[in-house]
Amino acid sequence: MIRIQKIHPAGSWQGQAADQITLDREDRYRRRAVLTGASGLTCLLDEASAVHLQHGDGLELEDGRIMEVLAEPEDLVEITADDGDHLVKIAWHLGNRHLPTQLMGGSVRIRRDHVIEDMVAKLGGTMTPVSAPFDPEGGAYGHGRTHGHDHGHGHPHGHSHHGHSHD
Repeated sequence: MIRIQKIHPAGSWQGQAADQITLDREDRYRRRAVLTGASGLTCLLDEASAVHLQHGDGLELEDGRIMEVLAEPEDLVEITADDGDHLVKIAWHLGNRHLPTQLMGGSVRIRRDHVIEDMVAKLGGTMTPVSAPFDPEGGAYGHGRTHGHDHGHGHPHGHSHHGHSHD
């Protein structure tokens, strides 16, 4: 199977892609995977550690062809606020819940979650449902993933380390 030899960041590669692969946020974070593009081109991603593929990245194959990564649109909510200070307050509450959050300048985007949307409404935020690619901020050091709390989760540890309850 043909392997990916290099990942070119979005905007850094030129030319026509041999194929395109559309992946949601979870599928764009991988160490090893067999990827099949829309036109049937299949290749192997095999990295030493997990990488986060961004919308527009070019996956250079051993034979020099490029497969373009497209971020699959997801059900999101775009949150705006009265001003920057108000948006920062809302963003702080989202971060306190470890939610993957995409910073958009004058707004933020999160995945649809009725519990969180209720909290944002109580904080005075304005929400607009959107279907769009989701590219949230990385971890504390600017890369990797953040792990949100699914309100139906069942992991065994308590939540006292977060300073809040999920009741």
